[in-house]
Amino acid sequence: MLNRSSIGLILNAHMPYVRHPEYPRFLEEDWLFEAISETYLPLLRMLNNLRDEGIPFRITMSFSPTLCSMLTDPILQGRFTNYLKLHQELGEKEVVRCGVEDPESLPLATMYLEAINKNLEDYFELYHCNILIGFRDLEESGHIDLITTSATHAFLPLFSQYPSTVGAQIELAVQSHINHFKCRPKGFWVPECGYFPGLEDYLKDEELAFFQLSAQALVLAEEPVKRGNYAPVVCPNGVFGFARDFHLTNLVWSNVEGYPTDPEYREFYRDIGYDLPMDYIKPYIHEPEVRVFTGFKYHAITGKGPDKVLYKPELAARKVADHTKNFLYEIRKKGKDINKILDRPPFYTLAFDTELFGHWWFEGIDWLESVIRKVAQTDDIVFETQLDYMERNPEAQVLQPALSSWGAGGYADVWVNGSNVWIYRHVHKAIERMEELAIRFPNQTSLKQRFLNQAAREVLLAMSSDWPFIMHNDTFTTYAESRIRDHLGNFNVVYENMCKNAVNTEWLVKAEKRNSVFPDIDYNIFNPHSDRNRYNG
Repeated sequence: MLNRSSIGLILNAHMPYVRHPEYPRFLEEDWLFEAISETYLPLLRMLNNLRDEGIPFRITMSFSPTLCSMLTDPILQGRFTNYLKLHQELGEKEVVRCGVEDPESLPLATMYLEAINKNLEDYFELYHCNILIGFRDLEESGHIDLITTSATHAFLPLFSQYPSTVGAQIELAVQSHINHFKCRPKGFWVPECGYFPGLEDYLKDEELAFFQLSAQALVLAEEPVKRGNYAPVVCPNGVFGFARDFHLTNLVWSNVEGYPTDPEYREFYRDIGYDLPMDYIKPYIHEPEVRVFTGFKYHAITGKGPDKVLYKPELAARKVADHTKNFLYEIRKKGKDINKILDRPPFYTLAFDTELFGHWWFEGIDWLESVIRKVAQTDDIVFETQLDYMERNPEAQVLQPALSSWGAGGYADVWVNGSNVWIYRHVHKAIERMEELAIRFPNQTSLKQRFLNQAAREVLLAMSSDWPFIMHNDTFTTYAESRIRDHLGNFNVVYENMCKNAVNTEWLVKAEKRNSVFPDIDYNIFNPHSDRNRYNG
């Protein structure tokens, strides 16, 4: 159909590398466990149900290398199992407690317990503790395209002066994707939409055909963009850039007026982990008495004040239906206007963090399912991936995008500001010293090779965009700062020892057990003069 609008949905699944085998249980590991139980497993169930019913859909999903490493790590898999069983026990207690003390909340407690039981069943029986199997299966059946992102989700513009390092982030990402999904990725999620001119050259070298951009990357380009953000552009080197549609994205993501702010949706921050007496909840939080989210939440958003009404799933379901209708209305409204001025139907790139759905916005997966089902019944809207569009429309405007991000202000303010700017002089110095080590000690073997490989891991982990983001938001600031200091301190152990031409074997064994990401890493990737490094002369 000539005027058929396309929805190009990209979901970015990412978690910072948090793994602490030195402790029996670690608070920040719950970030991963919450994402698996509240987003990834429910999302898999929803997509599999649609596929089983023959409902057509095509979406793109990015999985970060750090997330893939954690999802396949035996230690974390075991801890997630313990997490589910602990919450199953809490759910069973809640059903009893609510039946006596809070009968209005009993249906919600029962609902949560059933979801936990289903998660346990799926995690063990369907995926054998590795949920990446489920997403790989969806790609093989032609329902999703899997792509990658930088190795540690680094905000790449802040490292553009270190070509070997940017190259390392991307090359390792591709290798990680191959290891976990058994095929090369064809696209790249640019972390935080943080683009700098020339990034596409690194992507082309790794056979990555497309990436996503913020809308202002095209608006601020030196020459006018002909089709706005309703069609991709192609960089001078042939790599496609898809700019996200701010308006349609904002309908879902805005924390001021987006769909998730509706008062009848479930309130995220009211949780029995904080509401119930310590003597009852203590076995299900962190020692000694650190209250945390348990996932048992019985209140609706209601309003901005502390007083909240009981959450009612049937009312939330009606709002999901309303917001589905509104979303499709907005797409048709835009399409009607755009088709008057463009030479081809619009392609709307919608880019979200996957964890928005189910975790931050409890009803988000239901909304996404509702949209997919409604679109399947129409003939004027279709879900289409970026690769689908490129195959159907191989011609695009050649344009050089501008430096930009999706952060506040459109540049790097979120990741470089008064709260976190101090980290970069140290991270940049570590990068320079890593390059120095790679030049001075090329192609080492045995212990020295392992020692230098560990140094490379520590530098890459220090580059993660998560830590400056957390500092900017002032949430888990102490932990974020400690992670930066730990990675840089670990790197300095290697640097100082190698300057003496020595290896600290005892330290190395412990460091490899603690930070075991990127098992195939080759530190020579940081050597700007190496034959294997195509990014420097």
